[in-house]
Amino acid sequence: MLNEVEFDSQITLGQLLKSEGIIGTGGQAKWFLQENTVYLNGTLETRRGKKLAQNDIVDVEGVGKFKISYSEEG
Repeated sequence: MLNEVEFDSQITLGQLLKSEGIIGTGGQAKWFLQENTVYLNGTLETRRGKKLAQNDIVDVEGVGKFKISYSEEG
C-alpha cells in the first residue's frame, strides 16, 4: 500500500522516518538505515540527509511505501 505524505517544506529521509513514527528520534536515523533496507525510487538509500523531492517514493522494507508531496505554500 502506498501512503501519500504531505509536508510544508522539503525534508530529508531521516525526517521522514521520524515524522512517520518509524524511528523515535532523528539521531536513530543513521543506525536504522544501516540495519534496515530502504529504497528511494527503487534504489537502495543509506543517507539520512538525502533530500526528498516531490513524488519521490520511499520504500521501507517491512513498514511500507511513502509518496512524498509538498503543499503549494512550501
